[in-house]
Amino acid sequence: MAPQLHRNPPFRAEHLGSLLRTDDLLKTKIAFEKGEVSKAELDVIENKDIKEVVDTQKKLGYAAISDGEYRRHMFWGTFFPGLDGFDEVTDFDADIFRPYAPDVAAFLEAGHKPGETVLCTGKIKHVGSTYVDEFKYLASVVPADEVKNLKITLAAPNWYHLRYKEGKAYPKDVYSSDEEYFGDIAKAVQAELQILYDAGCRNVQFDDPNLAYFCSEKMLAGWKEDLLNVRSADETFEQYIKLYNDCVAKRPADMHIGVHLCRGNFVGSRHFSEGGYDRIATKLFKELNVDTYYLEYDTPRAGGFEPLKELPTHKNVILGVVTSKFAQLEDKEEMKKRVYDAANFIAEGNNISLEQALNQVGVSPQCGFASHREGNAIDRDGMIAKLKLVREIADDIWPGQL
Repeated sequence: MAPQLHRNPPFRAEHLGSLLRTDDLLKTKIAFEKGEVSKAELDVIENKDIKEVVDTQKKLGYAAISDGEYRRHMFWGTFFPGLDGFDEVTDFDADIFRPYAPDVAAFLEAGHKPGETVLCTGKIKHVGSTYVDEFKYLASVVPADEVKNLKITLAAPNWYHLRYKEGKAYPKDVYSSDEEYFGDIAKAVQAELQILYDAGCRNVQFDDPNLAYFCSEKMLAGWKEDLLNVRSADETFEQYIKLYNDCVAKRPADMHIGVHLCRGNFVGSRHFSEGGYDRIATKLFKELNVDTYYLEYDTPRAGGFEPLKELPTHKNVILGVVTSKFAQLEDKEEMKKRVYDAANFIAEGNNISLEQALNQVGVSPQCGFASHREGNAIDRDGMIAKLKLVREIADDIWPGQL
């Protein structure tokens, strides 16, 4: 049987998961880290704010509700430190990193060591979910028939591979090859997805800036010049596609899987890389076994819509045409035109009608509003205005659809 288009989720109006925290929540988190308040006191604030942000999303007309990532410091959460075989370290040599990996380069240029460093130190094994309690609480504050729509965001399985130089991602006496290392990563992700599924989760979004880094000419040049590399950038990209496919190989048929590609979304609305999807489009869209692509399309740094010709008819794309980085509001009619322009390329690539192509499309901000808990250079009113705009664009193009 031919693959089927997965709908609801994704929905016509989406956002990417992270939302701005309240000042009260940020202050309480800092106080907790200093030992000034208890975990129980922090939980009270987190729970209250999550309930409130869920209500906000519902009032704005969003179905794929998240908890705003309010329990996390960074967008990827604590998946890797929660695995046996990984340890978070604070004392490390910056020489372990690929200096041309875009986010690493940004830290090094600013004179900082790359933050939140987690290293493989032994055999990798899933020993308990660090995400499932986040999901269970979120599920507890919505009606039972809405739980299937809730979205939880997960760390990219390649996250702690690309950033490290060849031979530095894992000890050679632990794993003899990338294939062996990736095999255990895939098993860990499979276990995570099953735990989430058993808890009622049906909507997962992997957040993966790394895949978009393969669009960056600057990174690709650095990769080529690095004599340590035993594989080309293209071969490594293919490795990551296979890793993803292994990670999701056992997911239940009714579990929606999406992947979000962006070019960085750090404190102060900083991005890390540039370059269109053209050079990765064929493999990304045709070989990666996910249902939906959440793509950055708010500025020229993401290139044009032409690569969407490669999108098969059984996959969705959520177009991030509204920026989450700054408060200035986009023109709604211009954004609608961009959505139609994108759909025309999908139609052309598959020899289908514009109406058929639009059935594969949704709209969103280009990234989260607080990938790092301190958030982007936008305030809460600005965030609400952006989310309203996304909903209005969707309502105009797909009237009556969630």
